[in-house]
Amino acid sequence: MRIGVPKEIKVAERRVGLTPAGARECVAHGHAVLVEAGAGAAIGFPDEAYRAAGASVLEGPERVWGEAELIVKVKEPQPGEWARLRPGQVLFAYLHLAADRAQAEGLLASGAVAIAYETVTAPGGGLPLLAPMSEVAGRMAPLVGAQCLMLHQGGSGVLLPGVPGVAPGRVAVLGGGVVGSNAARVAAGMRAQVTVLDRNPRVLAALDAEFAGRVVTLHATREAIEQAVRAADLVIGAVLVPGAAAPRLVSRAMVAAMRPGSVIVDVAIDQGGCVETSRPTTHAAPTYVEEGVVHYCVTNMPGAVARSSTIALSNATLPHLLRLADLGWRRATEEDPHLAAGVNVAEGRIVHPAVKAALGL
Repeated sequence: MRIGVPKEIKVAERRVGLTPAGARECVAHGHAVLVEAGAGAAIGFPDEAYRAAGASVLEGPERVWGEAELIVKVKEPQPGEWARLRPGQVLFAYLHLAADRAQAEGLLASGAVAIAYETVTAPGGGLPLLAPMSEVAGRMAPLVGAQCLMLHQGGSGVLLPGVPGVAPGRVAVLGGGVVGSNAARVAAGMRAQVTVLDRNPRVLAALDAEFAGRVVTLHATREAIEQAVRAADLVIGAVLVPGAAAPRLVSRAMVAAMRPGSVIVDVAIDQGGCVETSRPTTHAAPTYVEEGVVHYCVTNMPGAVARSSTIALSNATLPHLLRLADLGWRRATEEDPHLAAGVNVAEGRIVHPAVKAALGL
């Protein structure tokens, strides 16, 4: 099969869908890998490395999109890329369609098969292709939040770790899954006062056991969320409903009740955000102030650490990519129900139940 790796064109996105090591594995399986020139250059994967792995390096996106049977990307196709897709072609990437009706309609019109990393499941539960980037975003969240709290960034001037004689900052993490647990680990490591809210007793018990009381765990009732948000210097939105839009847990009134200069990092923004005042931002302009609170809502947070993110993502996606290339998408998804769960759009139809419900299509 001909596997295409185009250069990402989303604002400030430098990740790439396949590393040279991944390309070598695909070639070893008998597949042709077509890489757009410069696709990995910004993160230390030069064209020469792809050529050494047996891939063909092509100038510009036209031939990559035009000749490849299977396109592997990181972020969702941008409007200019929808038109490059064709019937029967397979797209393998993050899509987040529940919060992006325009993209969904573009994919429907293309006739292509779109398989979303974020809805592929694992035999033991969980979302194995979302997990690596969730880990990255979760670990980044307290770091970018700490930076946004600085006065020159519009923050309140709170130092999250505190200093002797000065209390540390307070962090509220909404959701104790992969993003939330990683955010809690880093925030606790920074000596912040951390509270994690979740509705799953098993999640709360696991976090309580891990942190041995160093992190407060609360059942996420409306009252508990309201009180934790109002008291926090930094709120991290880390909730996820696979394939569906994120639930709005924090209202505008709750944001308005926060101390001026507090910070919200809404990692759930890819799925629409869990804070009413959240709206998507980019690495070029990552923050804005609403109700006196600094909002960081970058939709591709891991792109800021693109080399680490690319390697982690490629490690996770490669086995699934090889299965798709070796067997074709129909047989691969027939034999693997967990990969089948990743199919969001197929030949003009939305087939994922949660995406269908979110968009009403």
